[in-house]
Amino acid sequence: ILELVEGPPLAEHIAAGPLPAAEALQIARDIAEALEYAHERGIVHRDLKPANIKLTMEGRAKLLDFGLAKALEAEATAGDLLSSPTLTLRATTAGVVMGTPAYMSPEQAKGRTVDRRCDIWAFGVVLYEMLTGSRPFQGADVTETLASVVRDAPDLSRVPSELRHLLSRCLEKDPSRRLRHVGDALEL
Repeated sequence: ILELVEGPPLAEHIAAGPLPAAEALQIARDIAEALEYAHERGIVHRDLKPANIKLTMEGRAKLLDFGLAKALEAEATAGDLLSSPTLTLRATTAGVVMGTPAYMSPEQAKGRTVDRRCDIWAFGVVLYEMLTGSRPFQGADVTETLASVVRDAPDLSRVPSELRHLLSRCLEKDPSRRLRHVGDALEL
């Protein structure tokens, strides 16, 4: 049995246009706290996006749809298909990337082993989208979108200057240089 979360998805709220920075930051804080809670329990969401975040009637953000979530493993290897995000929903055939391409981290888009930093990347993408009303990585189809994630730099000039450092740390292509814990985003 799941909690009934009444209210619109964040995607509908963003569709009306960019959010004021203060509102976006409050929603981002709620998302970061939810991710931190999951990460502390060894869970990686792997499909964080505005459609998987609901805004309650009280104005709080709730993270939903852990359908692609994965328990962190201490020793996953790049060749281990069971820990790779490149499995079909039946988990029997390699080659299909799981998740939503515009919100995938570069390592997830490349089919590499992921950890909590893929959620930090997606957190940065969602925050960017709340602030600008558009996604930082786009393409005409899935392949072009994934290519944009892997190769393009987001246009941080479109976000308030005081948030550029945070977004650059979240959207760092090299996961070893990305924020290590989403809770760190609350301090920047």
